[in-house]
Amino acid sequence: MSLQDVQLDISGMTCASCANRIERKLNKLPGVEATVNFATEKARVRSENIAPQELIAAVEAAGFSAALPAPPAATRSNDAVAEPDAELTNLRNRLVITAALSLPIAVLSMIPALQFTNWQWLVLTLAAPVAVWGAWPFHRAAAINARHGSTTMDTLISIGVLAAFGWSLYALFFGEAGMPGMRMSMTLFGTPEAGAHELYLEVAALVTVFILAGRYMEVRAKRQSGAALRALLELGAKDAAVLRDGAEVRIPVEQLVVGDSVVVRPGEKIPSDGVVVEGASAVDESMLTGESVPVEVGPGSRVVGATINAGGRLVVEITRTGSDTELSRLGQLVEEAQSGKAPVQRLADRVSAVFVPVVILLAVLAFAVWAISGAPIEVAFTAAVTTLIIACPCALGLATPTALLVGTGRGSQLGILIRGPQVLEQTRKIDTIVLDKTGTVTSGAMTVSGVHSVDGTTEAELLRLAAAVEHGSEHPIARAIVAAVDSPQPAEAFTAHAGLGVQAIVDGSLVVAGRLAWLREHWSLHVPDELAQFVHEDESRGSTVIAVASDGQVRGAISVADTVKPTSAEAVNRLKRLGLNPVLLTGDNEGAAQSVAAAVGIGDVRAGVTPAGKLDVIRDLQAQGKVVAMVGDGVNDSAALAAADLGIAMGTGTDAAITASDLTIVSGDLILVPDAIRLARRTLGTIKGNLFWAFAYNTAAIPVAMLALLNPVLAAAAMAFSSVFVVSNSLRLKRFRALPAVITQDVTTPSAVLR
Repeated sequence: MSLQDVQLDISGMTCASCANRIERKLNKLPGVEATVNFATEKARVRSENIAPQELIAAVEAAGFSAALPAPPAATRSNDAVAEPDAELTNLRNRLVITAALSLPIAVLSMIPALQFTNWQWLVLTLAAPVAVWGAWPFHRAAAINARHGSTTMDTLISIGVLAAFGWSLYALFFGEAGMPGMRMSMTLFGTPEAGAHELYLEVAALVTVFILAGRYMEVRAKRQSGAALRALLELGAKDAAVLRDGAEVRIPVEQLVVGDSVVVRPGEKIPSDGVVVEGASAVDESMLTGESVPVEVGPGSRVVGATINAGGRLVVEITRTGSDTELSRLGQLVEEAQSGKAPVQRLADRVSAVFVPVVILLAVLAFAVWAISGAPIEVAFTAAVTTLIIACPCALGLATPTALLVGTGRGSQLGILIRGPQVLEQTRKIDTIVLDKTGTVTSGAMTVSGVHSVDGTTEAELLRLAAAVEHGSEHPIARAIVAAVDSPQPAEAFTAHAGLGVQAIVDGSLVVAGRLAWLREHWSLHVPDELAQFVHEDESRGSTVIAVASDGQVRGAISVADTVKPTSAEAVNRLKRLGLNPVLLTGDNEGAAQSVAAAVGIGDVRAGVTPAGKLDVIRDLQAQGKVVAMVGDGVNDSAALAAADLGIAMGTGTDAAITASDLTIVSGDLILVPDAIRLARRTLGTIKGNLFWAFAYNTAAIPVAMLALLNPVLAAAAMAFSSVFVVSNSLRLKRFRALPAVITQDVTTPSAVLR
């Protein structure tokens, strides 16, 4: 029986345990193998002919919502992003309103001098919408969890807020807290009966605000999970010039069909996969393949949608459209890589799996012991409620967001962007770092890397002749040669021979520049053995070599190559000192890859790798037990970045690579990658320290609460002190400093004659 793959969009999950519950529910169906990703809010289901409606029903039975993904055309519309924006806006509005209401609550409750007659009733009026409406997402999640027999942080938050609010109502209406002239007690310890005279409204309000702030940050980060796919779609051309009855007609690319002939002018994107039927040009495929040198194409050559025509006019016959194109298939690779990531469970949720049930059990135990011992029911209720309140995670709500805010803020000052808290855990574990070559280790731009002259011609004269004849060409290699001369000399009678070379009249002499074989075969020129050896050696290192001749004599050759960034060698050295094994990964040829690897000190090289092959390399390393970080900048890297345990994108690269990654280096300088890993590791350590102390403060006070000796002031003081400690500990990240950059000699630019 054949297996089918179905993907579902899941909504309503609040933590990783929700994803685990949905996964267990789906896997109970016969013949179903399901994985649910909390970060991307997607479920991938492999089943034997089970209808999608049955899968959706199983998800809904677990208390969540599910739907089949919208078709590709719909995902490109503005309507597709309206719902996530509405969700984030709703959460932000809830946070702003509850914070505005909670500020006067906290001021009045904590400053006795401001407590006017009947102030407590104003505080109740302000606290009621905060505890009910503001904390509603937690109450709803706790109810769903309870219905399915599980607990999470939402459970403890909901119980704590309701307990604080409920006990305050009891104290106001049945105790003495509602009497005119009531003041909050300033004693840290009181008698067991004192609870009936005190309020917990500020606790209910502030806990709600702090946790809502953390949840807002989390949802905002999760919204970006689908941005990589949207960025990939945006790379494609929006319209195409189709030939209809000999005339060009502009139509949206969605209306293209197989067999259409489209015109692509220089600088335009090829609208879809096809075959060249007319014209010759150079096509820049670096965004998809990583190959730094444009590919020469002519009639019969296959071209890929979203690549850029860098030379002449082309007529392309469309062979694939829509989801069949190379760009769409690459998008599918990114989506599969993201869905294949194991759900990252938040540290607080992992601890709360034990902490929450234990606290609830202790509260029930305190109530039962006091009641059985014959104490007044008020004492038993005070012990139970204060146990829940002191354990309520006020500081815990700040532990992750404050460290993340300070860490990411410091990172942004250094040009390092951290996606979210789920990124940090992997930085501690990674042992292998895979580096894309083009645009990451190298600059990604063609420059002159070698000049070899013969027959008494100086290097400066050779560059002058080459720049003059290439001045009329728009080819990237020609632009690199022209850029090597300060003031290129104008030429006459310029003629380009597609894929071979160019010719022009310079100072009354015919000058030709192009492939060495073209000069031999077409112009019947003699090539000295010394020059042929130079060309062979440079081409074996991955350079593109242009031979130059004038007046019927070969004058020399110029090598053009992608240059290694000045800081790359030191960056690789620092990565090694962090305990990471570097691997160079590229779509370029073996010679170019080995040359760059030798220059920066990398021993493990994987060359000639396709975009799908890059993803395979990452997965092969992971299958060997490696925890892999990937650094890249192109569309061809996006699937590998998404699949890696830690994806690091160069900010000078494509949006697809950036949105598929976990960390972004804004400047595109590899030297910041070791600093990014150091900062992420230190931020993670700070979060862990915050979580420890947040639990430690609350746990230490639980025995006092169980003895009914704790009044609201002590509860507020304990939580305030733990919150201050957490914030202060997080602020230490502001002192993080990047290591000074060490610039080495540009390894592919040989001499000062180039400028």
